[in-house]
Amino acid sequence: MQIHCADNPATFLDTEQPLSEAMTSIGFDPYFPSTYKRKVVVRNAGYGAGGGIGSRSAYSSHSAPIASYPSSRKGYPAYSRGSSIYSSVLSAPVSAAATDLHLEQAVQVSSEFKTLRTQEKAELQGLNDRFASFIERVHELEQQNKLLETELLLLRQRQTEPSNLRAQYEHEIRQLHAAVEEARHEKQAAQDRRDGMEDVLSNLQKCFEDEVLCRAEADGRLIDARKGADDATLSQAELEKRVDTLLDELTFLKRLCESEIAELQSQIQYSTEVSVEMEVVKPDLSAALRDIRVQYEKLAQHNLQSAEEWFCNKMNVMTVGTARNTESVKNAKDESGEYRRLLKARMLEIDACRGMNQALENQLQEVEEKQSAEISALQDAISQLEDELRANKNDMARYLKDYQDLLNVKMALDIEIAAYRKLLEGEENRLNVASPGSIYSQAMYAAPAYGRTQMSMRSQLSSASPYLLSSRLYSSSLFTEETISASQAQQAEASPSQEEEEEEGEEQVKEEEKEKEEEEQGEEEENEAEEEQGEEKEAEKQDEEEEEADEHGFCDDLFN
Repeated sequence: MQIHCADNPATFLDTEQPLSEAMTSIGFDPYFPSTYKRKVVVRNAGYGAGGGIGSRSAYSSHSAPIASYPSSRKGYPAYSRGSSIYSSVLSAPVSAAATDLHLEQAVQVSSEFKTLRTQEKAELQGLNDRFASFIERVHELEQQNKLLETELLLLRQRQTEPSNLRAQYEHEIRQLHAAVEEARHEKQAAQDRRDGMEDVLSNLQKCFEDEVLCRAEADGRLIDARKGADDATLSQAELEKRVDTLLDELTFLKRLCESEIAELQSQIQYSTEVSVEMEVVKPDLSAALRDIRVQYEKLAQHNLQSAEEWFCNKMNVMTVGTARNTESVKNAKDESGEYRRLLKARMLEIDACRGMNQALENQLQEVEEKQSAEISALQDAISQLEDELRANKNDMARYLKDYQDLLNVKMALDIEIAAYRKLLEGEENRLNVASPGSIYSQAMYAAPAYGRTQMSMRSQLSSASPYLLSSRLYSSSLFTEETISASQAQQAEASPSQEEEEEEGEEQVKEEEKEKEEEEQGEEEENEAEEEQGEEKEAEKQDEEEEEADEHGFCDDLFN
């Protein structure tokens, strides 16, 4: 019993794999509603007793197929309308030689058909496996695309965060700059105070130098006064020595006068005695002696008076000089004491100024050290913030690079998915187009006399169709691999370095979005071109069907 599908006799090609599995592998639902039925013509294989081939019609659906369908594959291949006509012709009495020839041709056709079906079965199994692997790859790529989209969304969310962080860092940097500026102003004020202290110190140093000069001048005057005092002392000693000398001389003169007086008295006494003795002889000597005595007394009185006057004069002069020198010495001593007091006061002031200067220098040094420590701390903080800002920029560049890489990977995956989609659509179009089985099934419609020629044509076409299909699949896979390699090369060329700035990354993202839009437009144009090609193929298919219908009509006319 044979089953013929009224819709398309080339639909069932494989006896082992139903059409539902093939349709399921390409993503179509093989189960139509139960109301959809197909008319099936059932014929008894072989010749009946009435000398003809009996046939009957039946309806089958996808949900409830005919149970005898797998067993029907063991008979002859499905015949079309021409086979029924041919059976009507064979119902007439024929000769035994024609029957044997027909049986031999049928056996040869069945053997060739079996070998061809086994080859087609193996090829279709390989194609189904490849198609299943392609579908699995597409599902994996879609999952990867979803993961990449989620990562891209996370990166976009993270991309908004560093902007706030950058604003915070900039605000903190501005505060630190303000603190540095304030520290600089404080340093300037401290330097101004230090300059004022230096001016005060210079004034004190000038006063100190003036006091040192005054002290040197006072020391000079003191030395001069000391020299004057020494000279006065020396002159006093000399005067005292002269007084002593004069006193000694006065004593000597007194002694001399006394000795002379004694001599004169002795002489006078002797003269008196002589005069007394000589009075008798010379009574006029006493008067002469009295005259001499008077003269000597006058001379001694005059010498004594002159010596006393000279001594008094000398004593007065020496007393006046001593009093004058004593007053000058006293003045010098008073002046020296005053200078000592002033010098001591100046030394105390100098010591106080030195202590103040040392304290100011220590304070200035402490302020400078404190400011240097604060400045170093601020510089360290600024350098740390700059390092953090640089690290954030590097992270931003790295995120942009990762974003760029993800975009490139997404573009490559989109291109690959588009290529696989194109390949799948092409395969679907090829599966929807007439399969190789339709050619030889239609060729069976002809008369047995033309069976050998049409079977050879059928075998050539059926053997050539898998080769064409495999070559198309191979060229499509090569095109897909070339597209993927080109996208990877474009990704490698378009990957930015870590040192690019944010603006360049944004510009590149914009450019890539533009390129992506252009590529999408190109893909849309390619899809339109593919649709046009599909329409052309459908038109060609219709032309082929018309030609087959014409051939069938010719065969019908020939058998009639």
